[in-house]
Amino acid sequence: MIRPVRQRPRREIALLLLLVPYVVLLWPGFYNFDQPELVGVPFFYWFQLAMVLITALLTAVVYWLHADEALEKGGTL
Repeated sequence: MIRPVRQRPRREIALLLLLVPYVVLLWPGFYNFDQPELVGVPFFYWFQLAMVLITALLTAVVYWLHADEALEKGGTL
């Protein structure tokens, strides 16, 4: 008997996006530099601030994908 292939919902795949900032920030050797500077702020600091903004955007994307999928199924958030 052949089992149907289960397709991963977009939500499950989108949740993997939330791992990206954590993986990047867990390895400080990747961003532990003082050059290049941005408006006099060393790379180490402005990169972390940029990751906060990127994480907020990724969280919003995952939320919207989850909301769209929930509404398609007739559920609620």
